[in-house]
Amino acid sequence: MPPSKPVSDPPVRRARATGRVTLADVAQAAGVSPITVSRALRGERSVAQELCERVQAAATALGYVPDPAARALASSRSSHVAVLIPKLSNTLFVELLDAVQNSLVPAGYQTLIGVTHYDAGEEEAVLRSFLAHRPAGLIVTGRDRSPAAAALIEGSGVPCVHVMEVEVEPGSHSVGFSQREAGRAITQHLLDCGRRQIAYVAAQLDPRTLERGEGYAQALAQAGLADRVNKVLSAEPSSMALGAAMLERVLREAPDTDAIFFCNDDLAQGALLAALRLGVAVPGRVAVAGFNDLPGSDQMVPPLTTVATPRREIGEQAAHMLMKLMRGQPVEQPNLDLGFQVVRRASA
Repeated sequence: MPPSKPVSDPPVRRARATGRVTLADVAQAAGVSPITVSRALRGERSVAQELCERVQAAATALGYVPDPAARALASSRSSHVAVLIPKLSNTLFVELLDAVQNSLVPAGYQTLIGVTHYDAGEEEAVLRSFLAHRPAGLIVTGRDRSPAAAALIEGSGVPCVHVMEVEVEPGSHSVGFSQREAGRAITQHLLDCGRRQIAYVAAQLDPRTLERGEGYAQALAQAGLADRVNKVLSAEPSSMALGAAMLERVLREAPDTDAIFFCNDDLAQGALLAALRLGVAVPGRVAVAGFNDLPGSDQMVPPLTTVATPRREIGEQAAHMLMKLMRGQPVEQPNLDLGFQVVRRASA
């Protein structure tokens, strides 16, 4: 067997104007063919151990990083999954994304994370960019999007799972729960507590927030209180500071309000802090309820009544569903409703 070529300080001939180390550069340094390099770096058993070690040493010395787009074009397969979420500053989506990654990475997939900021134009741009890399699969938030974005997903042929809501369209795949039913359930809890002047306070006004408001109105209508629907809406991003301001606004503009259902826990947490500062008794003067059961809600004064949503389980189940789709395996429940739980604490 001829002696192995040294790989320390190998001569490097850049094949591209960018100066990026290519697979051909590694092959030259290791004294093997490019196809051998490709097979060795993929860990194929057909490549001898000595050659694998030589190739790996050359790749390490050169600082070679595989090009996933080129690999996908060559094999018609990719190891990347594109995940689109509205915001990274929202704990809900961070937990969902963490669960997705914890499920995909051990199976050999990596995530491309896109943030849409609840903007249809941004979502279209992110989709165009990611789909150009031919990902193995897509996970997108919600079902409400522009016709152009929907056409991009449909035309790509890439397996796609929608999260946080349950789809009803034939051929769709989704993991989530009914936002409308969750809004109805927490409002019904306030009604069961004897409250009759209930306001719905919402920010951001994304489709899921609006569906919670529909559930709120439905509960009041079923109780014969349709004339008492009071929605206080703001297009501003949800925050504790905004929750404090909106509590003051509701009590000022509708002083007979005896309960407030906030569309997110951060709004409700801010409202509870404002109530403490202003001397407004909760739940004596006004009951307060939130949504999502975010960290800290159980530590508020008083602890916050809210709706617990299964975002980690949604992430896990969506990842497993997508892996089945990417592998061509059957999916027993293409639209999986994981439900929710009304968490009764001292604020309502």
